[in-house]
Amino acid sequence: MYHLIRLRWGLAFYTGLFIAFLYGPFVVMGLISFQQGPEGGPQFPIIEWSTFWYQHVIGIAPVSRVAPLPIGEALFRSLSLAFATMVVSTVLGTLTAQAFRSKFKGSGFVFYLVVLGMMVPGVLLGLGMALVADQMDVARTWWGTAFLLHVVYTYPFAFLVMLAIFNRFDKSVEEAAWMLGVPPGRTFRKVTFPMIFPGVLSAMLFAFTLSYDEFPRTLFTGGSEVTMPIAIYGTFAVEIHPNLFAFGVLTTLFSFALLTVYGVLMGMSTRRSRLRTSGIQEDVA
Repeated sequence: MYHLIRLRWGLAFYTGLFIAFLYGPFVVMGLISFQQGPEGGPQFPIIEWSTFWYQHVIGIAPVSRVAPLPIGEALFRSLSLAFATMVVSTVLGTLTAQAFRSKFKGSGFVFYLVVLGMMVPGVLLGLGMALVADQMDVARTWWGTAFLLHVVYTYPFAFLVMLAIFNRFDKSVEEAAWMLGVPPGRTFRKVTFPMIFPGVLSAMLFAFTLSYDEFPRTLFTGGSEVTMPIAIYGTFAVEIHPNLFAFGVLTTLFSFALLTVYGVLMGMSTRRSRLRTSGIQEDVA
């Protein structure tokens, strides 16, 4: 009994250290972002609290020696690239996982071929794509070569998420619809897709966030029009100012907002799936 108590306290202590290590940088970033402007770099403790650097990020602060962050067009590129990657990767992942519901020859080889995109280091893959593009005289752009690598990277994650969802899927629901004479296409739209929609949301979230934050693959293949992570890195490499931390806080809050929307949609989808399962015969008739 004594050893069990010690084990619990040890696990609790380890969990606390892990949480502190995970969220400590965000707390420090948030504190430094509220320091006084317009002069000076990061400093702690805070002498005077201010929201100057948040105003600086959104462009309403007075003119100072600190240049605005080059995030306008870069942020648009990152969001556009992440959205396009999310759509393509989720569709490909869902279709591939659907195919793996039935055994076929060479399925093991295809499986490892798909997940290879997430196993190869991003630096090597980006460098390889850059060399291939140069040899073929193809321009490196964020909407072309970088988009292709983003899909190669995020597609396996979407596939694995959907594969787990389909492994827990009750095939008897589809079989009931087929016995009622419902065509396969209508069965997928009216029965299968509503039930796997929580998994689709998870795959979309994975693909979007991974693409939005992707750095090494984009660095080698994005061309001269940089995305947000590369633009932030270029600023960070020259000189650090609190506007970077203010932007980091806003970006984190944006991520939390996405998670909130994801949670709401997940809850709505789960409730609808339960209702649809209970009245499946009326729905597909």
